[in-house]
Formats: sequence, structure tokens, C-alpha cells
Amino acid sequence: MKRIYIADDEEDIRQLLKCFLEKEGFAVSIFETGDDLLKCFEQKPADLLIMDVMMPGTDGLSLCSRIRAVSDVPIIILTARDTDADLITGFTVGCDDYFTKPFSPLKLTLRVKAMLKRMEQKPGEEELHYGDIAMYPMRKTVFLKGDELKLTDTEYRLLQYMIVNEKKAISREELLNVVWGYDSLVETRATDDTIKRLRKKLSEKNSTVGIETVWGFGFKLKNEG
Repeated sequence: MKRIYIADDEEDIRQLLKCFLEKEGFAVSIFETGDDLLKCFEQKPADLLIMDVMMPGTDGLSLCSRIRAVSDVPIIILTARDTDADLITGFTVGCDDYFTKPFSPLKLTLRVKAMLKRMEQKPGEEELHYGDIAMYPMRKTVFLKGDELKLTDTEYRLLQYMIVNEKKAISREELLNVVWGYDSLVETRATDDTIKRLRKKLSEKNSTVGIETVWGFGFKLKNEG
């Protein structure tokens, strides 16, 4: 049984999500603060986390950053703020998806199921190489110029899929479906913001590999080495 932790200072939201997710067969633990969630997670890790941004004590974004430093567990952020800056900050600190309040608990439940199904997919055995990047799916590691490049699970899957399909441009809808497991009709900023984060990590390491935007369609890898 997959275990999910939820932290939100609004009891109605905690109980509503707990009800929806338990009906789908998940084991759900709820917390009023992010600090309580973190304490429990350190003792017994969960399979997925859902966290509000504004909570007493440690806020959701800071908590996401702390957890991401030690785990690639899928993280969904909940927030009442929907500015572009807030969205970018959420993905920058490592969340996998972002829901703005008010939201549909049914839609969130569908995304949770898609994310956990994605996590169960078995990696391929073949080593992947592109430019100065080497990926080892069985170990789920990636090296850039011989040094390990730290990526979240979502970033890793996105880069892996793009390297496997290095010769073609890939649409946003295809990435959304393959990497996140979402139907293309689901509204999300996940693809674009994860691409931005991955570009930044490659650029900071002076990689020869870049990600081109194919306007009105999607993205394509390029190697300038």
C-alpha cells in the first residue's frame, strides 16, 4: 500500500484529501504543520508528499527544498498564490507539481495516481550517452563531464526521454504524458518549469548539451560540443 503524507494548516483540506485518497486505497497521514510532516518522514519515509506553502513553522517551499536535498520522493505543492514567480519558485526548489487553491480534489487524486504509477516503471538497462552526459538507468544516476549531476526524479526522467529521442523534437503533450503520466488536457506548468530548471543545472556545469524550444510545439536536445 502506497503511503502519502499531507501537510496543510486547514483541517477541511486535510480531511477532504485524506478521504479522496483513502478511497483509492492509499495509506494517508495528515499533519497540521510541515515540521510535523518532516519529523514523521525522517522516521518513516512516504511514497508521495502533498504540502501547503503557508503553514505555521517551516513553510512548504523551504520544506520541499530540505526534503529534496535527501530524497527524490514526489512532492506536490498546494498554495493560494498563483503568480508566475511563485510557480517558478515551487519548481526551482524541487516540487514535481503545483496546485493553486481552490482546486479539484478529484483532479489532484488523478495526478497522485499518475505520479505513483510512473514511479513504478522499470528503468532500461542500457547506458545512455549524449554530448558530455552519461546516464545509467539501472543505478538511476547521471554524470556530466565525469561528475555526478544531481537531478530530481522528474528531471531525470525528462532528460532520459529526451536523450532516447535525441533526433526529434518532442511536444509538450508527449512529455506530459510520458514523464508525468498526465493526459494532455490537464492544465499544468510542470513541463516548462522543469525544462527551465534542467537547463539551469546544465548551464551551471557548462555542459555542451542544451535544450532548444521549438516554438508552438515543444523541445529538442542540442549538442554544441
